Amino acid sequence: MLIYEESWLWIVVVGFIIAFVLAFGVGANDVANSFGTSVGAKVITVRQACILGSIFEMLGAILVGSKVSDTIRKGIISPDIYTNGTEDVFLAGNLAALTGSCIWMLVATFFKLPVSSTHSVVGATIGFSLVVNGVRGIGWGKLGLIAASWFVSPVLSGIVSSALFKLIDIVVLKKEKPLEPGLRLLPLFYALTIAVNSFSVFYKGSEMLYFDKIPLYGTMILTFGSAIITAIFVVVIVVPIQRRRILKTIDKELIFEEEALAGNIDKDSFLVNELNMEIRPESIDNSKESDDKADDLEKALTQGDGKKVDEEKKDDSSDKDFIDAQASRRSAREKIQDKPEVARLFTFLQVLTAIFGSFAHGGNDVSNAIGPLIALWITATTGSAAQKAPVPIWVLCYGGVGISVGIWVWGRRVMKTIGENLSKITPSSGFCIEVGSALTVLVASNLGVPISTTHCKVGSVVFVGRVRSNNSVDWKLFKNIVLAWIVTVPASVLLSALSMFGLHEIVKATR
Repeated sequence: MLIYEESWLWIVVVGFIIAFVLAFGVGANDVANSFGTSVGAKVITVRQACILGSIFEMLGAILVGSKVSDTIRKGIISPDIYTNGTEDVFLAGNLAALTGSCIWMLVATFFKLPVSSTHSVVGATIGFSLVVNGVRGIGWGKLGLIAASWFVSPVLSGIVSSALFKLIDIVVLKKEKPLEPGLRLLPLFYALTIAVNSFSVFYKGSEMLYFDKIPLYGTMILTFGSAIITAIFVVVIVVPIQRRRILKTIDKELIFEEEALAGNIDKDSFLVNELNMEIRPESIDNSKESDDKADDLEKALTQGDGKKVDEEKKDDSSDKDFIDAQASRRSAREKIQDKPEVARLFTFLQVLTAIFGSFAHGGNDVSNAIGPLIALWITATTGSAAQKAPVPIWVLCYGGVGISVGIWVWGRRVMKTIGENLSKITPSSGFCIEVGSALTVLVASNLGVPISTTHCKVGSVVFVGRVRSNNSVDWKLFKNIVLAWIVTVPASVLLSALSMFGLHEIVKATR
């Protein structure tokens, strides 16, 4: 497809380059939302998280992403005001939006701060519009709905996750022998996960894949049919296999526990490879190195001046309070443990829900990252900013590839913030966090509201952590994360506006 005006070609080329870098930043930063809890609960390794993330981020972008990208490119500002011969200004504006959000995502990732790509893109879109048209053309109604969702989404996600955890706590975790109650609920959990995921894919789905042609009754048949088939499969195949493998490994786990209590083994040097249901020792040096990195991350997020904690303790009069808080949190987290059979049981479930979360993240955040790029491409190829053409599926794939590269190259920089530092996560609580946050994101994606997966996941982690133990949550870290959220929108607006000032002059000079 040819570019409508040859003079627009440079904007398209630069836009695609910057959009890829933005998608890279989203992958590096927001991967913590999808797999941070799974890695933190030792359900999957970082490498496995990268592999699963690459696959399912892409699928989420293709199957669900077009709904949210429509909101980003048409709901925040009105493209109709750029249909009077100022299409080149609209192109430059979307390039400025990509630039502003790209810079902020990379800066946040460099400092290991988990921020919202949704906030960044929305703020950047507003930034260029303010430069060109002031407040005219901004969709305040849609923007108000989005802004409300930023505050409501972590609360709703946290309520869903904590309610599910309380149910599991009563029905399974507090039982003297939790294995059989857990196995009885297993088909329900799998069926629920598959049902919600299937509905999100098929209901008003991708136009490019013709899922939007499926009637509502067809969607319900596909949704509940796949859920029932999954439940039957779990009852007949998965439950017997899990019962056999879990009982086989319980004895090994108990031996390790006894040795650890006796002081003969460093308990933390044994990690469970849950995908293969084997216990494998890791070197103590690697364990210590991991702990050191986690400590460095917490310092980076909670120490704005970069000073070492030991140095601050010497100069700060509140040393004792600091030490007591650290000791209290460490003690509270040590008490939060799943029984061996419960950990094995929820390991399989959290692998599925991590995939579920990655799929939801792809549908929501890939769309955010390349929403301005889609607007740029459609305008450049049709000559109109009206945005009447459907979302090209290959552009969604392009964004998915960028996110996948970001996951592999820089993903682990932010992963431990949500997975380990914010609160103690076990396989059972991790499952509840994943389901609650992913369900909230998928519902919002189908409503076309680009909510923040970061807010949903952090909300779920904090709510469930608070339900288990108040001292388990690092409230200082949570405060700093919230402050980073607040800064994201104005920072993106400012960066985008500055970019637009320069691009606007270039566009006027090349007319």
